[in-house]
Amino acid sequence: MTLYAAVIVDVPTMQTDQPYTYLIPEKWQEVIEVGMRVEVPFGEGNRHLQGFVVGLTADLPAEITTDQLKAIMNVLDVSPVLNEELLALADHMKKTTFSFKITCLQTMLPAAMKAAYEKQFLLKDPNHAVQATFFEKKETISWDLVEEQQALPLFKKLREQNVVELQYLVKEKGRKKTIRQVKSQITAEKKADIAQTLRPNAQRQHQLLALLVEHPYQSVSFYKEQGLTTSQLNQGLKLGWLSYEEKEVYRDPFENQTFAPSEAFALNDEQADAVAKILAASHSQQATTFLLEGITGSGKTEVYLQTIAELLKQGKTAMMLVPEISLTPQMVQRFKSRFGKAVAVLHSGLSQGEKYDEWRKIEREEAQVVVGARSAIFAPLKNIGVIIIDEEHETSYKQDETPRYHARDLAIWRSQYHHCPLILGSATPSLESRARAQKKRYELLMLTKRASHNAQLPSVVVVDLKEEFQKHNLSTFSYLLQEKIQDRLNKKEQMVLLLNRRGYSSFVMCRDCGYVLPCPNCDISLTLHMDIKKMCCHYCGHQENIPHRCPDCQGDKIRYYGTGTQKVEEELQALFPKARILRMDVDTTGKKGAHEKILTAFEKHEADILLGTQMIAKGLDFPNITLVGVLNADTALNLPDFRSSERTFQLLTQVSGRAGRGQKAGEVIVQTFNPEHHSILLAKEQDYETFYQQEMFLRHQSGYPPFYFTVKITASHPNEEIAARKMFAIAQQLQQALSSECRILGPIPSGVARVKNRYYYQLILKYKREPHLQAVLQQILNESQVEQRQNLFVAIDYEPLNFI
Repeated sequence: MTLYAAVIVDVPTMQTDQPYTYLIPEKWQEVIEVGMRVEVPFGEGNRHLQGFVVGLTADLPAEITTDQLKAIMNVLDVSPVLNEELLALADHMKKTTFSFKITCLQTMLPAAMKAAYEKQFLLKDPNHAVQATFFEKKETISWDLVEEQQALPLFKKLREQNVVELQYLVKEKGRKKTIRQVKSQITAEKKADIAQTLRPNAQRQHQLLALLVEHPYQSVSFYKEQGLTTSQLNQGLKLGWLSYEEKEVYRDPFENQTFAPSEAFALNDEQADAVAKILAASHSQQATTFLLEGITGSGKTEVYLQTIAELLKQGKTAMMLVPEISLTPQMVQRFKSRFGKAVAVLHSGLSQGEKYDEWRKIEREEAQVVVGARSAIFAPLKNIGVIIIDEEHETSYKQDETPRYHARDLAIWRSQYHHCPLILGSATPSLESRARAQKKRYELLMLTKRASHNAQLPSVVVVDLKEEFQKHNLSTFSYLLQEKIQDRLNKKEQMVLLLNRRGYSSFVMCRDCGYVLPCPNCDISLTLHMDIKKMCCHYCGHQENIPHRCPDCQGDKIRYYGTGTQKVEEELQALFPKARILRMDVDTTGKKGAHEKILTAFEKHEADILLGTQMIAKGLDFPNITLVGVLNADTALNLPDFRSSERTFQLLTQVSGRAGRGQKAGEVIVQTFNPEHHSILLAKEQDYETFYQQEMFLRHQSGYPPFYFTVKITASHPNEEIAARKMFAIAQQLQQALSSECRILGPIPSGVARVKNRYYYQLILKYKREPHLQAVLQQILNESQVEQRQNLFVAIDYEPLNFI
């Protein structure tokens, strides 16, 4: 019987965003399944692409003739890499994120499994003179080698003359790790016979014989640890005493760590009630979304752990998402201690090979609990019993490049697919989630007291920085904070200091003419980084030397303005020479395992002060932290974004929650120029409910989420005029297609108008109900495909978290 496969090919364009029909050769008809990856010919010439099989049929579609049909060239898997659920999720993502299906499918797989392509030239005329000069008796030569020898113009002519052909080959990047094993061919009886034929002083051969009987299947490294060499093992191979086998092993990112088993804690009434309600929803197979709102230190993690433990007993699986890689080490510690090898971890801090192996453990059902960051929502778990999103308010759950999905939305879809509960946990829920709970779309679970009986919420003092300047204190640290730091150093207690800005100084300015050193590629000033002694752009990565003279007026009055974590670290060390300081920001955590190394050192009390950006504001649970200092609470408050108050409140509440989690009382010092702002005053009291009411009133007055839906459309091009013209054309198209109720803000240049030498223009749509919106946005996206050839790109972001 003839079989055909519907294949989505690896070309993310509107014209190719559909399944193509391919003939399945007879040898693969019993192998190929929906969800596998295949290599297929595509388009003119000899172009090979990776594709995903999304359907199988015995009937050839009516519009396709057999002479048009091409056959699958290769099968890249022995079992599906995407199950039916994830294929259906890709269809949902395609519609809601305005992206192509192939992009959604590729996003679901670890990087090691995404297609890599190799170009090579095939010699079609072996008698041509080029054979001797380039091919040297081989049939093919790589594109890179031709490029190295600057022979591309020649090969272009040879291709036109049909002497050579350009081939595209799909390379499989996912490599399995194997170790060489020694398999014994010797029995105890055989050993005795062989031993008699050996010289008595052939000690290593006698040793090898004994080991082969005692350890019939061991790694080569085991034998080397016993003092045997590779040549001695190879000699045993020649004599027929042993054989070699390649055994597949997983790369274990935690092989050097031990996780002592931990017992479940006794739950208080609120925690026990939360667990009972979640399990009841699971037993009745209800896809209920629970909003677990608990003050910092209220024991939300223990609720997660005990819920999962109960569901594992029932043979179900669980998924736990955390917002940042910095939170993952502590969360992994807790989960591995409780569930051991049942836990697989997925986050960007792992190598490609480690992520690939963790993914395969999940796919093979060798792991039942997944802990990870945003992309872990695509873990190929089956029979999911609960999905948990911790710190659900965090913006890192939204991907800011295509496909622009929010992990919370996909978690809701997967919970409905599996008829299982979803838990959204936070001390400071997003206003959108809290409003849904108020409307009973989510079920609200409250934890109002700290889990530890001895732990109390810290006392908070707000310091007005305007008054500090009046006292002639030009330091980053107020007099009160300096006093408190010295007090904690004397008591040998630990501190966390938050500054939401990395680098040394915000910018470099000439005091004679006011010139600020800009990035040549972006409309933003360069930031000084003293550790590498360079000026750096945080948008495109451009670096240049620190100027000693003004490039504009040639004056020597170059000064550094603003304060970054590096500069604060220097100032802090000068004020407290004996203090041991650890700095945690993007610059110090770039290397693999850096987060864990810093946090482990702090946990072992190898440092007194942890200084960092917002990555230290949440999730950390160290009982010896008794002081938290927020050096400038205004950094997020001054952004031109309607969520700036909400983000300030969340950040201050979260970082305040790091203090006083053990038996010792905690204290928080918040430094600000806006001490009367409601987000700062209410964060001081950790009063989320009042903040929610006030902020909802302001959102209603100004017409922003959760009272309105929003869409951001962005156009970019190297020429500013072309980007602006396109954006105005889109605005006109929207005005004609949508109702007068829909409000269009813009078009305007984006917050940073130029990034990597591209100009960005944007507009925001605010609406309550627009039945034609989906169709018109799809039309805008489709039309923009033609313009991509002119380097003009249009992006559509549904419910954006960044408006500037």
